[in-house]
Amino acid sequence: MRATVLLLILVNVLLFGYARLDRAAQSEGARLREQVQPDRIRVLSSRQVAALGPAKMAALPDVCVEWGPFSDAERGRAQAELEPLQLGRLLSTRPFSPDATYWVNTGPTTNRGAAERRAADLRAQSIDDLSVVDVGRGQFTVSLGIFRTESAANTRAESMTARGVQGVRVEARQGGIVQTLLVVRDPPQSAVVRMKELQLSYPGTELKVGPCTAAS
Repeated sequence: MRATVLLLILVNVLLFGYARLDRAAQSEGARLREQVQPDRIRVLSSRQVAALGPAKMAALPDVCVEWGPFSDAERGRAQAELEPLQLGRLLSTRPFSPDATYWVNTGPTTNRGAAERRAADLRAQSIDDLSVVDVGRGQFTVSLGIFRTESAANTRAESMTARGVQGVRVEARQGGIVQTLLVVRDPPQSAVVRMKELQLSYPGTELKVGPCTAAS
């Protein structure tokens, strides 16, 4: 009789354990079915990702923000303004060669010395992002920036004229110019917010969001 009771208890324990394992397997399968739903997965465009806002955008994996293009002088200044964010290896650069650009300059001079003096005068007026450029045929000029769009170049030229710079002109240039993009991989929210703020100080630059390229 005692052996029969013990056998019944053992059978009940085994049945109880089997039932618990079966329910666990069913619930795990249901949980996985809830998690993996290919029909609900949607690929977002760059514009749609940007529309998510800094917080949601910063939470996405393997997303890069590209900011630019910059001339050498502008790139150094923009990188310095991002330094407080301590982005480290998240921040990199990528060369950019636009098909067509617009160039703001002060017109040609007959020798480098004259162009250097003109550049020194402009720096004394606290005008930044300028350089002396050899335009060929023994002529030189002071470059006041290279821009991807004509409207951005015109904005720069108008601001220079308003500050008393004489002879400012906007000229189209075809290819041959390499600028730089700043790339931030998987950017933290603070970086996205700060770049959006800084973009206003760099006419002609854009923020683009998308999957990171192999070189990023």
